[in-house]
Amino acid sequence: MPADLVLGVDSSTQPTKALLIDASTGSVVAQQSAPHPAGTAVDPRAWLDAFDIATSGLSERAGAVSIGGQQHGMVALDSHDSPVHDAILWNDTRSSREALTLIDELGGPQACADAVGSVLVASFTSTKLRWLRDHEPDAAKRTTRVLLPHDYVSGHITHGEWFTDRGDASGTGYFSTRNDAWRPDLAESAIGHAVDLPRICPSATPAATTASGLVVGAGTGDNMAAALALDLQPGDVVVSIGTSGVASAISASPVSDPTGSVTGFVDATTNFLPLVATINAARILELQARLLGVDHDEMARLALAAPPGSHGLTLLPYYDGERTPNRPAATGTWAGLTTATTREDLARAAIEALLCSLADAVDNLTAATGTPPRRLLLVGGAARNAAVQAIAPAVLGMPVTVPAPGEYVALGAARQAAWALSGSIEPPTWASVRAETFDAEPTPLVREAYALLRDRTSVWS
Repeated sequence: MPADLVLGVDSSTQPTKALLIDASTGSVVAQQSAPHPAGTAVDPRAWLDAFDIATSGLSERAGAVSIGGQQHGMVALDSHDSPVHDAILWNDTRSSREALTLIDELGGPQACADAVGSVLVASFTSTKLRWLRDHEPDAAKRTTRVLLPHDYVSGHITHGEWFTDRGDASGTGYFSTRNDAWRPDLAESAIGHAVDLPRICPSATPAATTASGLVVGAGTGDNMAAALALDLQPGDVVVSIGTSGVASAISASPVSDPTGSVTGFVDATTNFLPLVATINAARILELQARLLGVDHDEMARLALAAPPGSHGLTLLPYYDGERTPNRPAATGTWAGLTTATTREDLARAAIEALLCSLADAVDNLTAATGTPPRRLLLVGGAARNAAVQAIAPAVLGMPVTVPAPGEYVALGAARQAAWALSGSIEPPTWASVRAETFDAEPTPLVREAYALLRDRTSVWS
């Protein structure tokens, strides 16, 4: 197999994206993608078909491959390694009650955070296992192995070798972030019987090698892969606006936040990756553009034509429930609508709401780590929107750096593949990502209006 090219794959909520990368420079040689089924619960075998399509003609040219995958999703397999149920994805909130039950069983929020690094919410795999036990008992009884989405795709490459990494494992609810090890007792407690878990492999060494000689890296979660691609350093905070909204940072020490706002993940190296996630992000803008009957470029133009604060119009954008704050049953709330409200106000209010939600996430991260951001990086599809770029520094209260558009999850997976292939102690050094920095006068009144609406609705949403 050629050692100068590596393959990085992002098996995300929506598509599979594959990048063929020059292992010495990090430059993209080729890329392909294939769609996934819609929904918050899908047959995981669809991901394997998408992987085969997206990597066709690329994997044969690579010396190594790694998978970056959507976190938390539950892949439950029987004794023949066939799915017993659709994979329940991270953004499926059906297990919110089970999360509360598991927290109580662990001894409360602080004990839960101490045990697994985070206070459980419906996103975590263990809550989905408990839901399966209570609502689909036959499927639960047939479950002998539990994997994460990226583990399942990696096993497809290796024809049934099951492995994961510490980063993705830290989002399951049955992994000790302090001890860097599985808590199989917690997985057993969640589903009601012992299950097989994949072996945990480091990023620096091959997890497996196929019969054709292709080195397969451990893979990792999507947030961990993006952090690896961006080569995050302490003091850097990444705000990602994709299907979910995410604020994350690198830390040398573990975080155990009893409020549940900050999840105490670990990264794909030896550090920690405290993270705040929101369910509602880019789809806030997609919905608003659809309601206004415009494309995203026109929506940006409308938003920039309105003043900060949108003439008193404020949106609480918890359209599909919310994870942070933990309001799984919430819906969107508009306040300040009048007969004078304009299309421009509607467009800007949606963008301001998105950014206020993410600013809350950054504040939560700062409170948990004790380290204010030195640099804010804005990534994800919606970060390319001109109005988001212009309004973000005003709402977030500091300059934002927007890296050039790129598939950073797949790129991080490729960097991990190159690392495993090289056998070196540290990941390869690649050229810094091109970026542009935006600044604006802060608009604290926008944050204040948003906070008033957020706190006022908390008693009933």
